[in-house]
Amino acid sequence: MRLSPTLRGSLFAGVSLELCALFAINPTAASGAATPNRQADVVQTSRGPLKITPLFHGSVMLEFGGKFIHVDPWSQADYSGIPQADLILITHTHADHMDPSMLKMLRKESTTVVAPPAVTDTLNGCCGDVETIGNGERKEFLGIEIEAVPMYNLVLGSGPGKPFHHKGIGNGYVLNFGDTRVYFSGDTECVPEIKALKNISVAFLAMNPPRTMPPAEAAACVQAFRPKIAYPYHYRGQNVQDFADALKGTPGVEVRLRKLEGEP
Repeated sequence: MRLSPTLRGSLFAGVSLELCALFAINPTAASGAATPNRQADVVQTSRGPLKITPLFHGSVMLEFGGKFIHVDPWSQADYSGIPQADLILITHTHADHMDPSMLKMLRKESTTVVAPPAVTDTLNGCCGDVETIGNGERKEFLGIEIEAVPMYNLVLGSGPGKPFHHKGIGNGYVLNFGDTRVYFSGDTECVPEIKALKNISVAFLAMNPPRTMPPAEAAACVQAFRPKIAYPYHYRGQNVQDFADALKGTPGVEVRLRKLEGEP
C-alpha cells in the first residue's frame, strides 16, 4: 500500500521545501528487499556482496551482511515491501532528504541514525537519538567506517553570499565496505573536497540545478576523482544521458543509469 497523501505531504516544522576492473558488478532484478520493478546492482566486496538499490530521487537502499542501510529516505516514494533500516544516513535538513515521517516508519529499536549536527538540532529528538558526524570526520557504525564529506554550493544560491547549501551544514558520505568505497554526494556543486576523493568504487552524483550540479558539471567532477562506477541520482528535470555521453571514453569509469521512481 502506498503511503497516504497526508503522510507523504507531512513536513517537519521549520524545514525548508527546497527542495567494474577491481570488482564485478552484476545487474540483477531487485528481489527480496526491493519491489520487482526496481533494479539492483550487486557489488562483490572483500567482505561479501553489497546490494545497491536506487529508490527515489535522492533515496537509495544498501544491503550488506544482512543489514539494511537507507540514505535520505523520503515518503514521496513507495516503500511497500521495503524493510526497516539498521542504519539511516541523512545528508541535510531539506525536506526531500530529512523526512521525519520516514524516519519513524523505517526506524526500529536497534536502528542507528547518522546525520550532521544541523539535522540533529532540527529533529530535536522527534525521531529518537541521532549519532552526529561533521564534515571531515570518520566514524564507525555497524562495523562500517563512514566519512563525512562536505556538500555545499560555491556559486549557486538565491543571491550573493546566500548559497542554497552552506558549507558545514550538510554531509556527503563515503561508506567503506572492505575494499569497496561508496560515495553519496548529497546536494552539492563540484567542490574541492569531492575532487580530492580517492579510490571511490561507486559514486552517486546529484544533478538537479539550480541547487546542485548540472549534468555537465557532474561529469567533469567524475573525471576529476574517477570513481569506477558513477550513478546519476537526484536528477529531476535533467537528461541523464547527457551525463553518460560526457563520460564516454573516460578510462576506468562506467556510468550506470537507473530510472528512479518519480523522476521524469
